Amino acid sequence: MAAAAQQGRKNDDDLKTLWPELVGAPGQYAQAMIHKDRPDVQIMFRPVGTPVPPGYDDERVLVFVYNDYNSKVAVTPVVG
Repeated sequence: MAAAAQQGRKNDDDLKTLWPELVGAPGQYAQAMIHKDRPDVQIMFRPVGTPVPPGYDDERVLVFVYNDYNSKVAVTPVVG
């Protein structure tokens, strides 16, 4: 809550937690858009099929990408 207050937000519920519009986008673009919306989170890229790291982390966004030239986003990036 303190971080949200410092950023002028009423509470953590005002923070964006998923980015369905980024599916199919290049990884670098996705990273820029997520960082624009949530500069407070760590963005972690994982190849499709990689297990999700254990535990929920509200300061982490998992981005699963295809192993192609642009590392296109395969599934909706989410906080966790």
